[in-house]
Amino acid sequence: MAELKYEVTKHIGVLSEGSRGWQKELNLVSWNDREPKFDIRDWAPEREKMGKGVTLSNDEVTKLKALLDEIGI
Repeated sequence: MAELKYEVTKHIGVLSEGSRGWQKELNLVSWNDREPKFDIRDWAPEREKMGKGVTLSNDEVTKLKALLDEIGI
């Protein structure tokens, strides 16, 4: 299995925190030296481990915002 390379280029904020200290965060993350994308996932303290998450392009985040605006969120 190929090594996964990532860099959190900008921490945007914490959405929630679990009882074991893991935090669901919104960040800009560069995966395998690619252009950073918006990323929502759980991170262990000190970011030594990560959970499954979702990565969104700028266009996808714009569309998500529009959809949430439509329903009043």
